[in-house]
Amino acid sequence: MDSILKLLEMTFIQRALIVGVLVSLSAALLGVPLVLKRYSMIGDGLSHVGFCALSVAAVMNLAPLYFSIPVVVIAAFLLLRLSGKEKIKGDAATALITTSALAVGVIVTSFGSGITTDINSYMFGSILTMSRSDVRLSIVLSIAVLVLFVLFYNRLLAVTFDETFARATGIKAQLYNMLLALLTALTIVLGMRMMGTLLISGLIVFPALTAMRVFKRFRSVMICSACVSVVCFVVGIIASYVFSTPAGASVVAANLAAFLLFWAVGAVKYR
Repeated sequence: MDSILKLLEMTFIQRALIVGVLVSLSAALLGVPLVLKRYSMIGDGLSHVGFCALSVAAVMNLAPLYFSIPVVVIAAFLLLRLSGKEKIKGDAATALITTSALAVGVIVTSFGSGITTDINSYMFGSILTMSRSDVRLSIVLSIAVLVLFVLFYNRLLAVTFDETFARATGIKAQLYNMLLALLTALTIVLGMRMMGTLLISGLIVFPALTAMRVFKRFRSVMICSACVSVVCFVVGIIASYVFSTPAGASVVAANLAAFLLFWAVGAVKYR
């Protein structure tokens, strides 16, 4: 308990917890419709694009977040557009963008010198990489993601479950799919600094799948997913400090433990 209290007194941990809770909440809420629409791998694809953008920013000495956000947003729209083509299915489009972005990122990194540490922190996450300007930008954008999601909740719900029926009722399904892609892109970029590009998609997929083991109603799944995501993030950050393990990996491990627990509870409940 003394170690935890000392942890909470540290400024960089306070910044990480504030941003982390907001990003975890955003990722959990977005994860439910993404999983239900079978777009769960979009997070993995966009995270690799984020790695490419961060590599370019590091080599060119640019502000990482400010450069990465527009790049990942454009990639999200491109991925959504490619997924809608009959000649390129959604999983193939994701694989196409993922491998291409990763290759470009590795090549760009090889041109730089002395940026290995920064790239490693981007790939695997590091709460020490967050500056005050990053924290302020992350807080503003996370709140914007949450507000937009709440405002368009009913339309996103309709598009998630029956896109054809939503179009028949006058809802512009393509517009709200683009909104979902935009919110996901912002959440991916904001979470990369702490979780790393290789682990950030876990914040989107795990909470939704965990909640679905026990609950079946959409709203119940959303609430449970948000609670699980926030709790697992806090537990993961504390565990990473106590056991000296990487923060991103610790958060994903906490989510894995929660998934196994909920899976066992769901198996008993629906037996």
